[in-house]
Parts: sequence; C-alpha cells; structure tokens
Amino acid sequence: MEETFLNAAFNSRVEEMKDILRNNPSLNVNWKNEESYARTALFVSCWNGCYSVVSILLAHPDINPNLKEMDGWTPFMTACLSGRTSCVRLLLQDHRVMVNEPNDKLETPLQRAAYFGRHDVIKLWIASGRRWIWGNQGMLTRRMPLGRQSRAAGQKW
Repeated sequence: MEETFLNAAFNSRVEEMKDILRNNPSLNVNWKNEESYARTALFVSCWNGCYSVVSILLAHPDINPNLKEMDGWTPFMTACLSGRTSCVRLLLQDHRVMVNEPNDKLETPLQRAAYFGRHDVIKLWIASGRRWIWGNQGMLTRRMPLGRQSRAAGQKW
C-alpha cells in the first residue's frame, strides 16, 4: 500500500491519498522507495510542487519532514531548488523542518538556492524569520557564487 501511496503523491492525486490515509491507519507515511533513490511521498510532492499534498503530509502526526533521499537531499532542499515557493513557504512554517540540514556533500539548502539563482526562495526564507546558516555548522564549506542565470540577467536582490 505504501508504494501506491507514494505513486499517488508523485502524481498529485489528492483524493486518492486521502482515501489511502483514511482506510489504512497503520500506513507508513515515511516509506522510502529504495528502488527509486529512496524518496518519500513528501520528497516527491515537494519536488513536483503540489501544495495540497505537502499540506496533507505535514498535517499527519507520523510524518518525518527531514528524511533524506540517497544523495542526502531533504524535501525542503528539493523544494528550494525546484523553485516551489508555495511548498517552501509551507515547510518554513513547520518548525519540525530542519532548514539548514546539509546534503551528503555538506551543501546547505541556502547554498544550493544561491548557486542556482533562486532569489525568490531566499527572500521567502529571510522573510520567514527562520535562522539560516550558509555552510555546515556556520562554516563556509566551499564558495558558492550566485547562479550564472541571475548574474547574466543582471538581477539584483
């Protein structure tokens, strides 16, 4: 049933997800598909930017919003890099979300967002009042220049 639930999340089938949750109270909402990069339902929902699914999952009492996939990316990091601002805003409001959690290369979500020119995400993060660190434990792990895209366009923020 967990795989069906993950597929419903991946395809943003909100009503199917609600039915599965209602009819399977012992469902493992944190199940990872080890054959597909060990991604959870929350991870794929953040990746796809489905606000409704992310909202349902964050409301579940058993959800762990910080589970990483095989490269160490969290749902928050993938929402930041995908530019899913509605999901980023929702995740920033949930204080269980560890917003500074680095991936396996010790890159923080803020570093990756800056590198890829996700200024909208960075602005949301700053406005949220959530504490942020540039690198692992406040140390600069490596230089991460602003993304080529934003420098080329001459955008300022």
